[in-house]
Amino acid sequence: MIAKISKGENLFGAISYNQQKVDKENGKVLLTNKIAETSDNQYTTNHFIRHFQPYLAANIKTEKPVRHISLNPDPTDKVSDDNFRKMAEQYMREMGYANQPFLVFKHTDIERTHIHIVTTCVELSGKKIPDRFDHKRSMDICRKLEKEFRLKPATEQKSNKQDLIFKVVEFNKGNIKSQVASVIRYLPKHYQFQTIGSYNALLSLFNITAEKVTGEYEGRQKNGLVYFALNGQGEKVGKPFKSSLFGKEAGLQHLEGLFQMQKELFPKYPSKGALKQTIETALNISGSIKSFKEQLISQGINVVIRRNEDNRIYGVTFIDHQSKTVWNGSQLSKDLSANAINKRFNDITVTQQESNNEKAVYRNKEIERDHPENKPHELFEFLNGESKLDDGFMESFSFIPQNQGEDYEELDFARRMKKKNRRKKRD
Repeated sequence: MIAKISKGENLFGAISYNQQKVDKENGKVLLTNKIAETSDNQYTTNHFIRHFQPYLAANIKTEKPVRHISLNPDPTDKVSDDNFRKMAEQYMREMGYANQPFLVFKHTDIERTHIHIVTTCVELSGKKIPDRFDHKRSMDICRKLEKEFRLKPATEQKSNKQDLIFKVVEFNKGNIKSQVASVIRYLPKHYQFQTIGSYNALLSLFNITAEKVTGEYEGRQKNGLVYFALNGQGEKVGKPFKSSLFGKEAGLQHLEGLFQMQKELFPKYPSKGALKQTIETALNISGSIKSFKEQLISQGINVVIRRNEDNRIYGVTFIDHQSKTVWNGSQLSKDLSANAINKRFNDITVTQQESNNEKAVYRNKEIERDHPENKPHELFEFLNGESKLDDGFMESFSFIPQNQGEDYEELDFARRMKKKNRRKKRD
């Protein structure tokens, strides 16, 4: 079983998101704690919120007092409503929330039945419940619940101590070609995307962008791809690199083949429903785009937002590092499209400073890598297979091939020599 914890400031959004599932008969209220029952067992969002208000009023300094937790058994586990209630009560008790108001909703709109819990970390006294080691504590509780309720253990990825680092390109450190090569030669082997725009969204996390180029050779139209390094402001720096320098896998023809294949596979991805729900949950408890990004990066999802010169959002891409897939918002749901995201946050006053912090890499928009919500997920920042989260808990990942330390200059030279020998044979 996997637990996901979201921390936000929007209580109304968290509750209404779950209540809408109930209203549409895609969920139901399984359990309430410190919430008054109604005579007909019918609830509204406003009814629930009234019971949280004294807690939130007791401490207005806590920036993110709302906790939205999902407990996700394996799809093959058959968990009864009664066991879901017992699991939720035990989980909240061991997490230190037994005396807090909380709501437990069961969701049935995707194949994997699971529960959502909404609560607050602020006690009536105004004291904030400590959460520094939430992730480790949560995982320990999940392992215990798996044994007690005979659930299938969550799959754990083993780290490989020989794995190297997928590094963000740093132009001022020189050797740009090798830095770019160490990313683009391997990224398409491990991530799935359907368009050049999605590919660029992924590359932008590493200060790289790709551009199509066209030309004519011996009377025939030729299409290709060139790569640029980007600086901290998202501006192209240095000379472009032809894709042929990095092998066929980095070229347009190979990538377009991948695009076509993924367009057929994407609608069938089992992770799509869970990903959509995770993003919607984060959206409904976030009061700003900055908070939205922070919520998702804690769940292993990067968000790349593109704005036009009028600061209007015209593109939103989600990069899920668990399923290793890249999605445009509109592919997941119309509620996650660029227009919907822009409309949602347009009602919130965005200061000029926040606006600058949130501009996307594309078209010379600024990306602030000092802001955690704009950095690649911790998945990319691992050494010897380990990734350190901010609460001290270590997670392990392994997906970089062993030969990442290749000498790209030598490979390029070898390719040129092969071409030269082939030309000699033809002559």
